[in-house]
Amino acid sequence: MLDRALIRENPDRVRRALSRRQISSAVVDEYLELDRRWRAAVTALDVSKSERNRISAEFAAAKGKAPEVLAALREQSTKVGERIKGQEHEADALDARLTALLANVPNILSDDVPDGADENANVQLRAFGTPTAFSFEPKAHWEIGERLGILDFARGVSLARSRFTVLTGLGARLNRALINFFLERNTAAGFTEIAPPLLVNRESVEATGHLTKFSDLMFSVEDGSLFLSPTSEVQLVNLHRGETLEDGALPKLYTAYTACFREEAGAAGKDTRGLIRQHQFEKVELVSLCRPEESAAIHERIVTLAESLLRALELPHRVMLLSSGDTGFASQKTYDVEVWLPAQNTYREISSCSNCGDFQARRASIRYRPQAKARPEFVHTLNGSALAIGRTLVAILENYQQADGSVRVPHVLKPYMNGIDAIA
Repeated sequence: MLDRALIRENPDRVRRALSRRQISSAVVDEYLELDRRWRAAVTALDVSKSERNRISAEFAAAKGKAPEVLAALREQSTKVGERIKGQEHEADALDARLTALLANVPNILSDDVPDGADENANVQLRAFGTPTAFSFEPKAHWEIGERLGILDFARGVSLARSRFTVLTGLGARLNRALINFFLERNTAAGFTEIAPPLLVNRESVEATGHLTKFSDLMFSVEDGSLFLSPTSEVQLVNLHRGETLEDGALPKLYTAYTACFREEAGAAGKDTRGLIRQHQFEKVELVSLCRPEESAAIHERIVTLAESLLRALELPHRVMLLSSGDTGFASQKTYDVEVWLPAQNTYREISSCSNCGDFQARRASIRYRPQAKARPEFVHTLNGSALAIGRTLVAILENYQQADGSVRVPHVLKPYMNGIDAIA
């Protein structure tokens, strides 16, 4: 959530930021008018409270005077009290409208984010490896998985509905190997492993910006009071919701493996086959809560860690800096790590690493105290996948496929696969 003072004192900056995201800036004018009315209501309320205090002082000084004097003061006090109740209701209602309006205003983009309407304006920063070459026509991962008997899409549909999948035998084993490999690498890099609940409350998803008109729909239970988590970023950021951390406790570095759930699995008709867009998928996530001056360096640390996992798996990939029109609601700046998928003859996102500045911390009320007795300030929050399990599985099946239909196991995963060289 943006600082209210920022919109009030520098509305043109917010207008420019919205324009860069291809979003109408009309909300700024609406906000300013509501804010003017709210401040007027608060001022009127303060005047009434001062009047009530004056009457109270007069009443105390009038003790022992004529009854009609005391009665008149009581009547004045009653009228002012009724007025205060109405003014408090008006101020609270305007404040709630301001909060609701601000909840749908996205983060201010960093100056170094390239301008552009969509992913076509994203900028490639670096690449590792070259697209995998084959002496045969490479198959898509769903063909490979079904032929090997390790991916069962039909049973996933029969157990749930479309875009749910059953992993079998060595497919499930390879999936588990990736989870263990990622978690071990992440914890070795200094991130503390967390095993959070999969259900999260409304306050948690609102705090991270996952419950806005710009967000994907989520699976909800109990009439919308609980949600199936769309990413463990939600749980990891909210571990410290409402807390004030001591400076020595920062940075907080967390990693978690969870299943994730999204009702909106991408655009209609896109990626309807295979594991790319599922309603249930798995990720190992990285999250940091840190001092503002650390966030840029930790952002680079997170994306480098995500890259290192793909390098260890020897999967061709590249790092993209997202354009203004492609950057997510809560993010100031995002790097996407994209892996090469031979069957699609293109790179696809496998990790999105974002610096959210103090945007989520304001919504979640997470502060830190720079020094003893200093005024608390908001932390910065960052997140990134390291990595998305299903998409890594897709990349391995397609990049490590052999002419005979088998799939080689990446060298770094063999210890997690009991030494198995290939899935055949």
